[in-house]
Amino acid sequence: MHELSIARNIVETVRQHLPAGEARDVKSVTLKLGEFNRIVPESLEFCFEMASQGTAVQGAKLMIKNVPIRCYCKKCGSGFEAGRYITICTNCGDAGVELISGNEMDVVEVELSEA
Repeated sequence: MHELSIARNIVETVRQHLPAGEARDVKSVTLKLGEFNRIVPESLEFCFEMASQGTAVQGAKLMIKNVPIRCYCKKCGSGFEAGRYITICTNCGDAGVELISGNEMDVVEVELSEA
């Protein structure tokens, strides 16, 4: 289950960016998660809860914003949303496609409790 190591990394990233010297708990963490990562959101949420135990992040809600897989065709220049397995351009059928979104895994917001 690689979701547990990812959850631990998210918790550590949040902890490193908390304001120094303030005793404020984290209410929520918003994560942009690309579908190309093949991470099961429910598993990640469960693992995040486990990984945050005993930290300032404990009890925080993990909010996941899914990012669809989008590609660009190098031959015809068309942009399109792709499935999990990118194979060919939906416009011209060429296999020369480039991933332009869907591989994200970024903490984009951390909500803290009131002081």
